[in-house]
Amino acid sequence: QVQLVESGGGLVQPGWSLGLSCAASGSIFSMEDMEWYRQAPGKQRELVAQITVYGATKIVDSVKGRFTISRDNGKNTVYLQMNDLKPEETADYCWHAHGFISPRGNRFDTWGQGTQVTVSS
Repeated sequence: QVQLVESGGGLVQPGWSLGLSCAASGSIFSMEDMEWYRQAPGKQRELVAQITVYGATKIVDSVKGRFTISRDNGKNTVYLQMNDLKPEETADYCWHAHGFISPRGNRFDTWGQGTQVTVSS
């Protein structure tokens, strides 16, 4: 079973920075693209950033220039560095990872439990 554990959430003031990380554990043969999502209170879940196993990244326009996604394949870990945080970005942040657990084509598709980020003065 593949499990994802996020960490790094907390309470910060507007304009401050925060770094999130998520480590995947279990039997992983290969990984496909990985995404950070967030869901603010009363709002739908939205994609924040995506990174492929090759390192290609996509950042949504609302956070482009402030957020950076990166990975460490050796540690099966993905990172999200968030700079100049805004109050409206208060949300539960979670990671989505999918790939294969064997060379025979057995797949995994797993969501992390999420970590709460609160931006408030």
